[in-house]
Amino acid sequence: MKTKIYDDILKSLRKINANCNKNFTVEIPNVAEHGDFSSNVALINTNILKIKPRDLAQKIADDLSKKRDFKSIEIAAPGFLNFKLANSLYYKKLKKILNEKENYGTSNYGQRKKVIIEFISANPTGPLNIVSARAGAYGDSLYRIMNHVGFKPFREFYINDAGNQVDIFAESLEIRYRELHGHNLEEFPFEGYHGEYIKDLAVELNTIEGTKLFHMTEDDRLDRMKSFALDQIHKMQVNSLNRFDVQFDNWMSEKKLRTEGILEEALSYLAEAGCTYEKDDAVFFASTKFGDEKDRVLIKADGNPTYLVPDIAYHLTKYNRGFDCIIDVLGPDHHGHIAKLRAAMKALELDDEKLEVVFLQHINLLEDGEVVKMSKRAGKIVSMDDLLDEVGKDAARYFFINRKPSAHLDFDLELAKKKSSENPVFYCQYAYARINSIIKKAKKAKLTLKKFDEKNLSKLNKTDELNLIKKMMDLSSVLNLCADNREPHRLAGYVHELAGMFHKYYAKYKIIDESKVDLSLARLYLISAVQNVISISLGLLGISSPKKM
Repeated sequence: MKTKIYDDILKSLRKINANCNKNFTVEIPNVAEHGDFSSNVALINTNILKIKPRDLAQKIADDLSKKRDFKSIEIAAPGFLNFKLANSLYYKKLKKILNEKENYGTSNYGQRKKVIIEFISANPTGPLNIVSARAGAYGDSLYRIMNHVGFKPFREFYINDAGNQVDIFAESLEIRYRELHGHNLEEFPFEGYHGEYIKDLAVELNTIEGTKLFHMTEDDRLDRMKSFALDQIHKMQVNSLNRFDVQFDNWMSEKKLRTEGILEEALSYLAEAGCTYEKDDAVFFASTKFGDEKDRVLIKADGNPTYLVPDIAYHLTKYNRGFDCIIDVLGPDHHGHIAKLRAAMKALELDDEKLEVVFLQHINLLEDGEVVKMSKRAGKIVSMDDLLDEVGKDAARYFFINRKPSAHLDFDLELAKKKSSENPVFYCQYAYARINSIIKKAKKAKLTLKKFDEKNLSKLNKTDELNLIKKMMDLSSVLNLCADNREPHRLAGYVHELAGMFHKYYAKYKIIDESKVDLSLARLYLISAVQNVISISLGLLGISSPKKM
């Protein structure tokens, strides 16, 4: 609606003078009595057009008053334009909401810009935990929203399946495998992975291989351990993500990058650009030339690459695939990594402005008021599956999305399990289910929207009814803000507010009254639209809309 009013004002302004300043705003006033929308257009253009603000405002108001969309246009000191919309415009928008069904709120706002969103990218050394769950809920919801408003988003998971942590993982599995055959160590290595899932993998491997692995060379045995463990963990993670309703368009393997020579390609580009040098038998990246606080080691003295090299190579593939925007969703412990990565993109003469990083802050999982401690290597894991078993997919997703990504999150297990209005996701879903129940009740009274006549919309003249329509009209602008700012929590707040407005409306007004058929049909039409918008909003957050609760 803001966009429509802005365009109307701009057309009127250009009739007065084509050389106008377009940087004016259309906002919802803080004081309801000032109208539905307010604009500072006259104040912004008074100097350019050499017209007093109130006189300019009057000229615009006179022109726009010819439109039927406005009930009134008032001028407030020192020259603000305050608009009150005609009820007919609300009715027009209400019809649009129901006619477009699940497509309401879709647009070409993103202009089909190609956006890659990399999220989760957990090491393939264990089950996904609640940190990965927050990243999954965030990344997947952002993808759904961006897709809805006309971007061309792409979801990717980077599998860090090469390097030291994979070797340690395979060695941990071998120790547990040997234990099954009576080869017990006095003490399990501190740096190894201690979780029970390692023992489960050893049992599974033993079922397949028996004692055959003992007849292999040490290198072949370790390779077999790695391939088996990585394959099993990948399957485990995919199953968990399916339960969480999170999918990926591509899984990018670090091992594949290495075998395809992408690491060497990235190093070669940096060397050709004169951005590397040797020191103490190591190869350094002169990243300070590009804004980093110190130069970074690329190849260690032992000839092995640091973790920065595959990361540079991986991001090189993102640029080479032609994405207009590259979004990395990372944990708070990665802040120091960004300066060197941006430096590498600049050194490779790539547009580092394309690279955006969203940091998801720490999570505290609370149980009975106490923080649950987590450690993958110590075996104290709160896995994504544990959480889903405890609170379910819908509550988990809503609680993770409901907070701004840059904010710390206290996840209250007890609250997430409550079946009451205290639980925000239950509150939203109950609004949908309640409307479904009202529609069923209306059918029994032989009141259906098939009997609805558009003239009945004039019955919707209560402030609460018009406010509900206004709120539903906001969906597109909320989605655009979510996409632009990479903040799906705005949609979680929006649907909660809409559900609250409906619950209050239901408590205040009788929806179905067989003695007032026209009014009942109009209100039935209204709440059906509310149900549609709640369903769209929850769906974009990856949350279901149950018909019964």
